Order: sequence, then structure tokens, then C-alpha cells
Amino acid sequence: MLRALDIRDMLIIDRLELEFQPGLNALTGETGAGKSILLDSLGFVLGWRGRAELVRAGAEQGEVIAEFDLAPGHPAHAVLRDAGIEAEDGELILRRVNSRDGRKTAWVNDRRVSGDVLRQLSDTLVELHGQHDDRGLLNPRGHRSLLDQFGGHEPLIAKVRAAWRDLATKRKALVEAETALEEVRKEEEYLRHAVGELDALSPEAGEEAALDASRRMMQAAERIRSDIAKAGEALGLQGAEGMISDASRWLQGAADKAEGRLDAPLAALERLMEDLDQAQRGVADCLDALAFNPSELEDTEERLFALRGLARKHDVLADDLAPLAEELRARLAVLDGGEVELETRAKAVTLAEATYAEAAEALTSARQKAGATLDAAMAAELAPLKMERAVFTTEVAPATPGPEGQDDVTFRVATNPGAPAGPLNKIASGGELSRFLLALKVCLTAAEAGGLTMIFDEIDRGVGGATADAVGRRLAALAADGQVLVVTHSPQVAALAGHHWRVEKAQTAETTLSTVVALGAGDRIDEIARMISGDTVTDAARAAAKELIAAR
Repeated sequence: MLRALDIRDMLIIDRLELEFQPGLNALTGETGAGKSILLDSLGFVLGWRGRAELVRAGAEQGEVIAEFDLAPGHPAHAVLRDAGIEAEDGELILRRVNSRDGRKTAWVNDRRVSGDVLRQLSDTLVELHGQHDDRGLLNPRGHRSLLDQFGGHEPLIAKVRAAWRDLATKRKALVEAETALEEVRKEEEYLRHAVGELDALSPEAGEEAALDASRRMMQAAERIRSDIAKAGEALGLQGAEGMISDASRWLQGAADKAEGRLDAPLAALERLMEDLDQAQRGVADCLDALAFNPSELEDTEERLFALRGLARKHDVLADDLAPLAEELRARLAVLDGGEVELETRAKAVTLAEATYAEAAEALTSARQKAGATLDAAMAAELAPLKMERAVFTTEVAPATPGPEGQDDVTFRVATNPGAPAGPLNKIASGGELSRFLLALKVCLTAAEAGGLTMIFDEIDRGVGGATADAVGRRLAALAADGQVLVVTHSPQVAALAGHHWRVEKAQTAETTLSTVVALGAGDRIDEIARMISGDTVTDAARAAAKELIAAR
């Protein structure tokens, strides 16, 4: 609910403070007194598009502050949470400044915000209805949502949204599979050749290092084996072993006659023969270890070079050839099993399309039924507004399927039976349009989320007498559990308001200023009498005003 509006230096208002109340609030005054300025100022603080030049002549900046009371479940809380703003005790204060140079700055509860946040909040706070309103009932883009609120279609819409998301996911998966298969088909020849080449070589992780070490060992063996063999010959019977054996034999022949002097040399030679035998065995073992078939080195080098060549070809490490082969085989598997996968995914898309179509058709049927119910309700509302010959029709037409269903919804009217139907703002005249909007709002309000402040800008234009009274009583009914602000020239409507303000304009040689006065009981009678009789207020007009107020 709009609690207060503070306007400073805007257009022809220097300073104005208003405190609004629940129920029906009427704003009256002579034509040109400045009633529209109040709406311009409120629209400014809410971020609506409006006049470009709003700052009062002679002022450096204009400012508007709007205070709202929010119930705990009010939808504005969700917008505030998304913006990281707290609303303590349900208090919401919007403040916006317009500088002389055109710069605009906004705050919500003392937190600076963008115009987009203001507009999101305004959609939950205030609803404007009038002959030139493109934000509310006249905007065909919102008719489907209004019908869905009226019909209570949210559960059906939730099913349609879920089915649409699932269908979108399935379609995306099918496209991805088709794209992958197409890409694989483009490189099928390469893949089959590469996999065949890798399979023929059958590389293993760590193989390159093992082959390289074996190759280096064999290359080294070729260089040192001949020296080791010569050393073995030198240690053998034709070398050191033979000479030591001969020396030992000769010394043993002479030992009996040497009186023990050869015992120590003979023992040393025996130990030497044992060490020599150990050396011979070690050399022989080494020769056995270094022994290899020359073709083995050739085979080792051939495989090593094949591994390295294939690694260079695919621009990977040799140890990555085996994983590469698995990857290429997997891509070939996509090709080999791609048609089956495509068929599976296509069937999933077909099933999802059927699920979506079923949910969307159920929603279409519900919209058609709700449209018929709304049309009947509108017929009942239009009769007291002296438009019993007018025909209101809710048109549910096929549209491109989407997350909200497969329907376009448009409210159409024919002002007389047999006349062509068309959009509200194209067919109805000013007065008719006002009454159509009011009747439609009455029919839709019960299904709408609460908490909105509704503003009706001269919606009673062109009507009077019993019709104006019917307009006023419907405005009062709309305001019964909420808040309605009405800018009116109708005494019948003003008399039905619970709270009444008069907009006045004061002119001097230098300035023109507009102000708003809250009317007490006596002043209210005079204002309604002025609305009845014009500039000259008569006793008869005052009596008529009293009767109108009493009838409320």
C-alpha cells in the first residue's frame, strides 16, 4: 500500500507531502490544476517512462520519495532479496532525484539502485489504468498472464514448463549426437587408418624407455665385449692361469730339497689360483650377459624408431599412444553405433514432444474455458455500466509453442452486436474504453495477487448519472480490501471515496504552483458541489453533494 508521497521541485510543485490511506482515495480539481503531475511524479519515482523535463524552473534538482507498507507475503520482497536489500518491518522507501542536467539517481531503503530495480518493484507495487496506459490491461502482451491468473492455471503452466524444459534437453542431446556423428563421418578415413596403424604397432605405456635402455646397453656391449674377451683369454690357460700353474708345478718339484723355504710361496700361489678362478668366472658371466644376436639390436631400434615416429605424427608423447588409440577407437564407436544412438535420441524427442503437446493442449483447453467464463463475467459487469450491447471476447489463438504453452491470448471487443471485434484500445471510444477497463479489472481482481495499489486516471471520463455511480461503486469494491487512487471529474465517484483530496493551482506574476489539500467533511461537500454545478456553487448543488455522500 502507498503510504506517503513527498514531492520537491517537480514541474509546478515546490514542496508537497501526501499521506494516503487504505480504501478508495479520490483526487479532484479543475482541469489543468496539476492532477497529472502527481501521476508523473509517482511514475518518476517508480522508474516509469514519462516526461523528459521534470525539474521545476529555477531549481537545481527535483526529488520524489514514495513510502510503501509491505505485507509479509508481498511479491516485492522477492525483488528486494534479489537486489540484496532489507525491508525491515515491511517498510519500503523509494527515493529518486532528477538533476537539472538530466541525470537520475535512485535509492531503495537508502541503498542506491538502478532504474531496472525500480521498474521491477513498480510491477509489484502499483498498477495504473487509464485511456493511454500501455503497462496494464491495454497491453496485449499481458493478456495471457491475466487470463491464467483468472483461471488459476499455474499448476498446468508448471507442467508445460517442465515438459518444455525436458523437450529442449532432449532436442539438444539429439543435435549434439547428430553433430558428433557428422564430425566423425568427416574424419572416418583418417580414424580407421590411424586406429589400424596404432593397433598394428600395439604400443604400451613405458615401452619407449625400456627399449631405449636396452638399445643403449647393446650398443655399449658391442664396444666393450672384445676387450673383456681378450681379458678372459689372458686369464685363461694360455695366459696367467697357465704361467701360474707352471710356476707352482716347478716349485713343488723343488720344495722337498728347499727345506721349507718354498712353503710360503706355494701357499701364495694357491691363493692366487683361487682368486684367478673367481676372476675368470666373473669375466665369463659378463661375457654371457653381453652376448646378444646382432639382429636383436636391429629389431629393438626398429620398434623404438617406429614408436617415436608415430608419436611425432600424432604430436603426442610415445607413452600417450596407447590412450590415443583408445580415444580414436571410441570416436569410431560413435560412428559405428551412431545411427543406433541417433534413433534412440530421436525416439526420446518424439516422446517428449508428445508429453509437451498433451500438457500444452490441456492448458489450451483450460484457457478456452476460462476465457468463456471471463466473457460471461464481463457481460454481467458491462450491463450496469450501460454497455449491455457491447460484446467482450477472450480470443485464444494458436501461437508458436514455448514454455508458457502454445497460445496467444487477446481481449477483443465489439461495441455493438454485429460490429467487427478488435483490440480494446483500437475499437472502444474514450468513455467506453474506461468502462471496459473497469469491468475487466473487477472481473480479474479476485484472481490477482494482492498488495497492489491501483490507480485509475480519469477512468470515468465521458460518463455521468447512474453510469458514473456504477463506476464509483465498482471502484469502491476494488478498494474494499486494498487501496485505489482515482483521478476523477465525476461527483458520483468522488462521493463514494473514503478519502478526498483537491488539487489546486495558484498563479502569480512570476510563478505557477500546484498543491494538494486534504478535504474535511465541509470542504468535501463544497468540492463535490463545485463538480456538480461548476464555478458557481449553489445551495442546490450543496444539497445534491450531501445526498451523494450520504448515499455512500
